[in-house]
Amino acid sequence: MDEFWVFGYGSLMWRPGFDHEETRQARLFGYHRALCVRSFVHRGTPDRPGLVLGLDRGGSCHGVAFRVRQDLRDAVIGYLRQRELATHVYLETTRKVRLDSGEDVRAVTYVVDRSHQQYAGALSVDDALARVSGAVGQSGPNEEYVINTAAHLRTLGLRDEHLESIAARLRLGERIDRPVSSP
Repeated sequence: MDEFWVFGYGSLMWRPGFDHEETRQARLFGYHRALCVRSFVHRGTPDRPGLVLGLDRGGSCHGVAFRVRQDLRDAVIGYLRQRELATHVYLETTRKVRLDSGEDVRAVTYVVDRSHQQYAGALSVDDALARVSGAVGQSGPNEEYVINTAAHLRTLGLRDEHLESIAARLRLGERIDRPVSSP
């Protein structure tokens, strides 16, 4: 029977929200983790968008792969679609990921749709900090999301210098007081 895996690179790593049998560190090639998605629902609003992570083209991304029992596949896919496709800024795809054991498996993941209005592109640390500071959505403050994700990466022994720089400045209470342009 085929295994069913889900690859997480952001909040799915520390709050998957679904039952799984195994959690493994994994690496996805061809995409990198980026704070490149304007959040209108979970970590911001249409009037004050926050920023969340997306898988953007190029490079590679260390994250977490979750092995899910086959009998839970449909329920997990339904849950992920509700969570990840709220505004359709992500595209559901299946990609090969390399587990920490060296084994390659196919995993469902969500990559950013660069043509979507919520795609923010590559942002400097200052621009990202300005967008994250003060944004709040249905899932809570944007600052919490960035800080929690950076902390979880550290506990896994993974580095994301861009995200760590933003999180460090947020932990210090730094804010950039300048207008943030919406989409």
